[in-house]
Amino acid sequence: MSAEEISVESSSAQGSGVETLPIETLDLGWLSLAPSTLVFIVLGLTLAGFIWGRFRYDLVAMAALLGSVMLGLVPAEGAFAGFGHPAVITVAAVLILSRGFERSGVVDIIAHQALKVGENLLLQLLVLVGTVVLLSGIMNNVGALALLLPVAMRMAREHDTSPSILFMPLAFGSLLGGLTTLIGTPPNIIISSYRRDVTGEAFSMFSFSPVGIVVALAGLAFIVLVGWRLTPRRNSQVSTSDMFDTANYLIELKVGEESKAKGLTLQQVRDELDETVPVLAVVRDDNRRAGYNFHGALEEGDILLLEAGPDELQTLEDKLGLSAIAEREEVTDDAELLANEENADGNADKEPSQGHQPVDTEGLQLVEAVVRNDSMMINRSVRQLRLNHQFGLHLVAVARDGGRLKQRLRDIRFKNGDVLLLQGGEKEISDSLASLGCLPLASRELHLGQPRKLAMSIAIFGLAIIAMLFDLLPAAVAMSSAALISLLIGVLPLREGYQAIDGPVIVLLAAMIPVGEALETSGGADLIANGLLRFGSDWPVVLTLIGLFLLSTLLSNVVNNAAAALLMAPIAVSLANGFDVSLDPFLMVVAVSASCAFLTPIGHQSNTLVLGPGGYRFGDYWKLGLPLSLVVLTVSIPMILWVWPL
Repeated sequence: MSAEEISVESSSAQGSGVETLPIETLDLGWLSLAPSTLVFIVLGLTLAGFIWGRFRYDLVAMAALLGSVMLGLVPAEGAFAGFGHPAVITVAAVLILSRGFERSGVVDIIAHQALKVGENLLLQLLVLVGTVVLLSGIMNNVGALALLLPVAMRMAREHDTSPSILFMPLAFGSLLGGLTTLIGTPPNIIISSYRRDVTGEAFSMFSFSPVGIVVALAGLAFIVLVGWRLTPRRNSQVSTSDMFDTANYLIELKVGEESKAKGLTLQQVRDELDETVPVLAVVRDDNRRAGYNFHGALEEGDILLLEAGPDELQTLEDKLGLSAIAEREEVTDDAELLANEENADGNADKEPSQGHQPVDTEGLQLVEAVVRNDSMMINRSVRQLRLNHQFGLHLVAVARDGGRLKQRLRDIRFKNGDVLLLQGGEKEISDSLASLGCLPLASRELHLGQPRKLAMSIAIFGLAIIAMLFDLLPAAVAMSSAALISLLIGVLPLREGYQAIDGPVIVLLAAMIPVGEALETSGGADLIANGLLRFGSDWPVVLTLIGLFLLSTLLSNVVNNAAAALLMAPIAVSLANGFDVSLDPFLMVVAVSASCAFLTPIGHQSNTLVLGPGGYRFGDYWKLGLPLSLVVLTVSIPMILWVWPL
């Protein structure tokens, strides 16, 4: 291997103290590759891994980092310096503070007021999307969306509105809100830290606000007045009885004198069938007990209320001798107990299909939940997860792409965006869903939190903002101090604080920061910038900014927005240097465009979270996302050039 010495300034992010970074040309005799070529190969494979989606993005990012180290693109002693980078620390602290806001009741107060909106659809959209825009400016985008989704769901049910009209605008609103402040979204934090590394001065808390607020308001106006008309009208698929059609699959089986199930526990029944059987309730002597809470042996005359299709019903009869009850005479009283509370409140005039009563979701502790992008359930089955033994949950049904999956439950490998119908203990189900990485979608009672913790939470956050505004503390130190104080005084329990930190995002950022620096130090960023400069040398700088916006937007729609910002920041600086103009407008363009992941459901976690509950398809997103992206482009470029002139 022939060495090629490339001199660069030591990055404060690496902190290695090395003034020159030796990067060698890979020479295999017949094949000689320059460092920039190696970086392009690594990044190309990384992007392919992100798009493929077979492995989670944090694993792909870590593979890119280790590959860069082995190729000599990243020094081994600085390989993991990204885990201590201020941008990574700031993101982790903001995640903790976001959970603290939720716990203290700050957000619930706003959500409680949002539920008072009347039947006017435009007003519903204005309140919902406007609220999520506001919240996303001070907390994690996904966290803000997660808090408003149950509100939107309840609003859709109460006013007979298709949830597909509300959910996509809500997801896009969470992305728009992140543009307004430094801590609103990881790309802003990354761009601010990158500016500090290059110029010695970072963007402040509200440096993004003049452009971000105008863009967010323009996007909000477009969504409320025009954009919602571009979303698909799908039938309501957000309630248990609608999405999963539970009543049509509710089967009552009786334990007879000769039944093999007689004397077996429910767990032994599952073992005998080699299948996950979602027994919702066991009826004995007119007393009903939830299946998850029934631990004794079955007796003659017991009635099992469970979810099963024709194939499962035949298996239960053949293997266990359980006979289906054709008529409901023996359980008339119990069937009345199973009347759906929601149906009684809002749909009392509707006849249950096929004579069956809908399931009582409250009495049986049934809950709908969507699988998040970072969930431990992804690509794993019920058995691998040990849902029943380890988490105390029974899987009743799974919906994907707006429709119920008909295959056997044990054969299903979960995907992000899947909507699950689960049964579990009322007290334990919330913790179990949080551990699994699922977002509950069922309507929940809003609470106002504890006034003392509410006041302390706001005061702590306000002091952190003041410290940042007056340059008393760097953003990472101010936010970390606020997070620490919140944990110490009990605004948020320590266990929940650790759970709030999105591990995959932290690993992604920490791994991609050195790789992004390798793009710059190897000369790769300059090569890309020089190519763009040659291509557009006769164009006005504003056209180059538009090209940079479009390139970054496309990238953010196929990879994580933080990764897009990390990769595009060096290119933006190289372009600014090539034009010999201020780098601020170029960095701001990257900050805005990296958050414009409106075209695909995989561009951002917010988009994925509404995919299943809204019944959307992959191709639905661009119909609203493309015109919204053009609105952001049209508004942001003039605003950036006005606030941050060349």
